[in-house]
Amino acid sequence: MFHLTSGSLLLEFSPMLAVTDGTMWKSLAGILILLGAALLLGTIAEQLRQSALLGYIAAGTLVGPNMFGWVSNQKDIFDLAELGVALLLFAIGLEFSLPRLRRLGRVPLLAGSLQVIFTLLAGLAVATLLGFSIAESLAVGAMIALSSTACVVRMLNDRAELDSPHGRTALGILLVQDIAVIPLMLIVTALLNGGTPGEVIVQLGLSLLLAAVFVSVFYGLFNFVLPRVLELSSLRRNRDFPILLAMLMAAGSAWSAHQFGLSPALGAFVAGVLLAISPFATQIRADVQPLKTVLVTLFFAAVGMFADLAWIAGHLGLVLAVVAAIVLGKLVITFGLTYLCGLPWQFALGTGLCLAQVGEFSFVLATVARGEPGVSSILSESTFRAMIAATIATLLLTPYLIQLAPGAANLIRRLTQRKPDQPDTQPAAAMTSAEPPAKPESETIIILGFGPAGQRVAGELLQVGLKQIVVIDLNHENLQIAKQYGLDAQLGDATQIEVLEHAGLYRARLVIITLPSPTVGRQVIHLVRQMAPGTSLYVRCRYHLHHWQLLAAGADVIVDEEEHVGECLAQQFLESSLYQLLSRSSREKEENRDSHSS
Repeated sequence: MFHLTSGSLLLEFSPMLAVTDGTMWKSLAGILILLGAALLLGTIAEQLRQSALLGYIAAGTLVGPNMFGWVSNQKDIFDLAELGVALLLFAIGLEFSLPRLRRLGRVPLLAGSLQVIFTLLAGLAVATLLGFSIAESLAVGAMIALSSTACVVRMLNDRAELDSPHGRTALGILLVQDIAVIPLMLIVTALLNGGTPGEVIVQLGLSLLLAAVFVSVFYGLFNFVLPRVLELSSLRRNRDFPILLAMLMAAGSAWSAHQFGLSPALGAFVAGVLLAISPFATQIRADVQPLKTVLVTLFFAAVGMFADLAWIAGHLGLVLAVVAAIVLGKLVITFGLTYLCGLPWQFALGTGLCLAQVGEFSFVLATVARGEPGVSSILSESTFRAMIAATIATLLLTPYLIQLAPGAANLIRRLTQRKPDQPDTQPAAAMTSAEPPAKPESETIIILGFGPAGQRVAGELLQVGLKQIVVIDLNHENLQIAKQYGLDAQLGDATQIEVLEHAGLYRARLVIITLPSPTVGRQVIHLVRQMAPGTSLYVRCRYHLHHWQLLAAGADVIVDEEEHVGECLAQQFLESSLYQLLSRSSREKEENRDSHSS
């Protein structure tokens, strides 16, 4: 027989435990240190009214190998953190359906392509004049041609400027830059390995073919297979399954793009766009939000780990010169190209300010170009350190530049305004063209839950002409009924902030909760009161026991079902023939008593 004592079992597995203790737990400790430092310094940055991104980058710098040295495995952490950028692009893609992408227009596509080319050539020219080799100059130009998708999109989204004219143009140019990562990577790799131009062209053509295959596969998957999977009854009953499926799609799209030799972030964005037409897009975006937040935070902290403060202090003049050249050069190039492509100069200036930094994929290009020092390398060690320092510095400046973008045009206009004694021949309309028209106050009504109660509410509202109604429900059949009513129906869990935000809670006048669960009702009430305290809340209460709990949570109007049932039963009885009969009989008895007493 086979026997194992506890001691022998421990000895049997001790090598495995030792390996685990030396690898996975060490990496986890580094991640926890980074996230803890990012939380602390991000909170301090917010308290000082600065962007939390500054705190995240500073956290990586302090605990990284070049400062305190608490976290040293920066490559492994950076590889993991790159998934955060992919998840960020996946979530943004869920907001951008194909029709919405087409509405971006030709300006981002044309200006983005020209921006990559002109910035690459400008970096090549300047580096060559400074005495660098052609290969090193080309690598430097490729690095500065890219801007930070993660930083810019995160900031614009937090400031609700992603749909502004300069925000839409910046996003379009960033997507073009993400596409350009593929040929730039091929060029740098070919320079490192001594590849010929013909080999680079062949590889580029193969990448385009694989990209077409990637899009075709995911289009078929999301339009023909996924809808049937998401309608399975087991997925509706168990909330764990949709969350796992969302994570699988988000991370799987990035991994698939990488396997095709494409940019993982771009592949995740394309997958999100193809999935955006699905009614499940809102809930999927909410499900991936927690993991996305953790990994994006980890990404910016990992970026900070590359900084070497001692080297920067010793070469401060060089770093400041490189930063100034990059910011001013990219600002001028982006502004000039977007203006020449037809964007008004006010919005072109805002777009230039948003993109005047070096991006996260530049770290990847720098690592590839660095190669193995002394064996095969394009970048010298000093050039590598200078570009890393300049990249981090431009990322630190980005929140301030984006904050400046909306008001920069007005500031320049005031500075260059004519003196009062000179006639102003410019039409007033042109002076205010940069100001978007004020949106009328929204009359949106959000109904949470579209069972029989929600359907009755919507029917009554539609009869009186209130048609701006958004319905949120987790039941696919209920959403189909809502669409038959002609309503905006979204599949989602109303207890998640992202779902309520996407439904337009900040613009809603009224939220009607018809969900029967008092626990869910209280959760939603707390979220609405936290996010939109001025929005009215009408809440269904199934049992009188929970009436005061919902009222204390912040509901404005509560419809108590037990009270309402009692009132309706009494009203129905009072209108019935039985009541008439009993009432007449009661009156006759009273009259008989009165007559006998008299």
